[in-house]
Amino acid sequence: MNTLIKDAYVILPDGGTQKADIAIEGNLIKAVGEIPHEFKGERIIDGKDKLAAPGFVNGHTHASMTLLRSYADDMALMDWLQNRIWPVEDRMTEEDLYWGAMLAAVEMIKSGTTAFADMYGPYMDAVAKVVMESGLRAVLSRGIVALAPGASEKLEDGVRLYREYHGAANGRITVMLAPHSLYTCPPEFLEKVAGKAKELGAEIHIHMSETEVEVKDCIKNYGKRPFAHVESTGLFENGTLAAHCVWLEEEDMEIIRKHDIRVVHNPGSNLKLASGVAPVQRLLKEGICVGLGTDGASSNNNLDMLEEVRLAALLSKVETMDPKALPAFQALQMGTEFSARAVGLKDVGRLEAGCKADIVLYSMQGPEWHPRHNLVSLLAYSANSGAVDTVLVDGQVLMEKKRLCTIDEEKVCFEAERSVKRLTEG
Repeated sequence: MNTLIKDAYVILPDGGTQKADIAIEGNLIKAVGEIPHEFKGERIIDGKDKLAAPGFVNGHTHASMTLLRSYADDMALMDWLQNRIWPVEDRMTEEDLYWGAMLAAVEMIKSGTTAFADMYGPYMDAVAKVVMESGLRAVLSRGIVALAPGASEKLEDGVRLYREYHGAANGRITVMLAPHSLYTCPPEFLEKVAGKAKELGAEIHIHMSETEVEVKDCIKNYGKRPFAHVESTGLFENGTLAAHCVWLEEEDMEIIRKHDIRVVHNPGSNLKLASGVAPVQRLLKEGICVGLGTDGASSNNNLDMLEEVRLAALLSKVETMDPKALPAFQALQMGTEFSARAVGLKDVGRLEAGCKADIVLYSMQGPEWHPRHNLVSLLAYSANSGAVDTVLVDGQVLMEKKRLCTIDEEKVCFEAERSVKRLTEG
């Protein structure tokens, strides 16, 4: 179906804005601004008093952890993981992961996210099913904690996931391999993952240098900093999405540059868990791709990417003591175009001809949208995700006028609550 969005204010790839129409042919943007005379829109979407922006790409999350939102807060990372989160996750069934991921899909669509990179498991088939049913775009990976029993079986499950789902749902699903971290995966296991990734042509999704303790323990145990240690296993030879990257020195950045590792900054989660503040400005100045992610909803505690955009911008300013650090448009790029590049998505994250039609329309009717000196600044610093009005992915409308089109929100909330009650009270 061809779709025409009429009379919207459009955020252009250079950061400017223009009042324009957007022509969508199938799943691609055909034109922004001057629409070809022969183009006929079978569906017309009124963009009057709305701002059209690329959909957010959540570069690192654990979707089904919505079931653990508010379950264990105000704790240190390892205490939180070992004593609260992992014991409940061990009891999760495929049905639990389905409803947790579906709850995440509701939240993401309603807050303007059109794609996400998910590391979780087991039962990632359930998350793939959610992606197919909801219409979202996703990069899925079966997270592997190799210190727990069955590491080889988990890796084979990740391989199976790649073979069955990479390129599925008209290309909306892609798959990576995901050793959880160097502190949960011994070096010989990381070497094994590297071999499988090379064999498949798969890329890697991994947590890196999230906490100071992780770095100190790595030096103590292996005599190297985390990036040097993981590099020695060959894991970075396959293309890498590295989440967090908070505790970095120059030698780490050299390895990141050498292997073109893409970084995902998770400001909300890192703040809440007191992990630290990633050196975003240094990374960007080095030409390193830095996207944004929310991490899981149990450590953030939401999946609101607009909130991450604002946090990233403000943290960079105060960390560098420079109010010009990470301006509004660059922060938005981190959540859209840069995140898309970080997770390996092509032709996503910009509103221009030839790109995927992953588009969000924000209603500008609220008082926070006035006066309208700079629409990009208003979105980054003033608006909230409640302004999301209409969401399209691959040219399909997932929400229109704040009404979800592909998901029964009431049923999802009911089933998620039922799963949580069994997991935490049973």
